[in-house]
Amino acid sequence: MHLRRPPGTPRSPGRPSRALVTVPLLIIVAVTVVDVLAPPQVHLGPFLVAAPAITASFAGPRLTGAIGVIAVVAQSVVAVIRTSLTDLNHTLQISALILISVIVTFFAHRRERREKEMTQLRSVAEATQGVVMRPLPRRVGPLRIGSVYLAAEAEARIGGDLYAAARTALGTRLVIGDVRGKGLEAIGDAALVLGAFRAAAHRQAELPVLVADLEGALSSGLDDPGAGREGRPHREEAFVTAAVLDVPDTEPALRMISCGHPPPLLLREGRVTALEVEQPGLPLGLAEFSRTGFAVESFAFGPGDLVLLYTDGVVEARDAAGRFYPLAERLASWPGGKPEALLRYVCEDLLAHSGGSLGDDAALVAVQRLTTDGTASTSSPAA
Repeated sequence: MHLRRPPGTPRSPGRPSRALVTVPLLIIVAVTVVDVLAPPQVHLGPFLVAAPAITASFAGPRLTGAIGVIAVVAQSVVAVIRTSLTDLNHTLQISALILISVIVTFFAHRRERREKEMTQLRSVAEATQGVVMRPLPRRVGPLRIGSVYLAAEAEARIGGDLYAAARTALGTRLVIGDVRGKGLEAIGDAALVLGAFRAAAHRQAELPVLVADLEGALSSGLDDPGAGREGRPHREEAFVTAAVLDVPDTEPALRMISCGHPPPLLLREGRVTALEVEQPGLPLGLAEFSRTGFAVESFAFGPGDLVLLYTDGVVEARDAAGRFYPLAERLASWPGGKPEALLRYVCEDLLAHSGGSLGDDAALVAVQRLTTDGTASTSSPAA
């Protein structure tokens, strides 16, 4: 299952709700009636500017301009009833009302154009997400998989976090990573890593060879003379933390190379264990500074076991008091179930902890090994 927090869809500026439209109209009616009935020395006409000003906050330029015209007409009616249109006081009030209506209509036009641009950007982001971050299958061999991507910004659909899965003749390979930085360059680096993984993961080469391919693809992309641009960080400073896993079909184990990535968490019979490697490698893009290469380490992974992969946006999420999200502690209280249920539990708890918004993108992948008959196991929590 592939979950994604949907960004909020703003109301079209040309279609505000009827309740909102009645507010400026009621203001115009109320001010007009009270101004006509007020003593001669009391003038409430300046309050009419509130009508187009309020309208500009939720409507487009056409409705804002229309409300401005209605307010000017109302002020003119007040002037005729109380004195005349040529009265200096009312002439100045009408002129000021026209000027303010024109100004707020202009800003309503700018806001509407900005919202249209954001809608186009969301469409481009959706297309990019479909190409770069393909949804993971719910079932791969003896594995059940769930994935989720939480964007830090409501308008964003994809950032520098990445994950993918690929089948080989002997098992399943997975990658999860986090690109340093943000923006289009981070998306480009994520695409480099994902493209290299999809091209090479299906081969029967050893895991260090696969990770070396990812390193080579990223390094060649960073060395591209056109990659650096004026005013942006040097491409030499880019790197990607990653964890690459190989899960054989017939062996109750998983093999992993960690390139500076947070350790996955293993859930087994209500216990949570961090899969800490003894020889962590440097992040992808920095391998030239390493003397040890990429070390493979193995961990037990039997039927019913569930491994949670995640990026640092999860564990670095803070609450109002500045406390980091205690992922391992929260997982210990999870009642058990399928990977999709685990991801829903973590996402809801994470967003509640952080007040509904994240400081960084977060990606999670939950992988559960099944038995040959497609169930978790009799000893694991019911799915």
